[in-house]
Amino acid sequence: MSTHTQTLVATGESASLRNTGELLGRVMLAVLFLMSGLGKVAAYTATAGYMHSVGVPGVLLPLVILTEVGGALAVIAGWKTRIVSLALAGFTLLTAFLFHTQFADQVQMIMFMKNISIAGAFLMLASHGAGRYSLDGRGTE
Repeated sequence: MSTHTQTLVATGESASLRNTGELLGRVMLAVLFLMSGLGKVAAYTATAGYMHSVGVPGVLLPLVILTEVGGALAVIAGWKTRIVSLALAGFTLLTAFLFHTQFADQVQMIMFMKNISIAGAFLMLASHGAGRYSLDGRGTE
């Protein structure tokens, strides 16, 4: 096999791995938000009460559910990925500072750091885009 052919094969394999990794990464990142949003629907009254107990009006719960479920589905599909990812990064940071600042509680500290990490992943997704296997990337080579 010539060097040129080897380069083409390596590039194709690399692109396929990258494309698959981008898709799996989006799904793995978004499934947390999808499950969280659906969980809020299932426990609507309890979630609204919890929000109210920390000073967030429970009336905002439909917007929270829409953000989590709609945002997750958009990220999974790779639709408007850059703007949706920026919005979810902001949402995730906001929830970190509203709900997880009891740093004396190790679980809350871990939840805070988890949210910071997830926001970072969304910023990377916003910077790089959804990739080829997405609605945003359809038709690209």
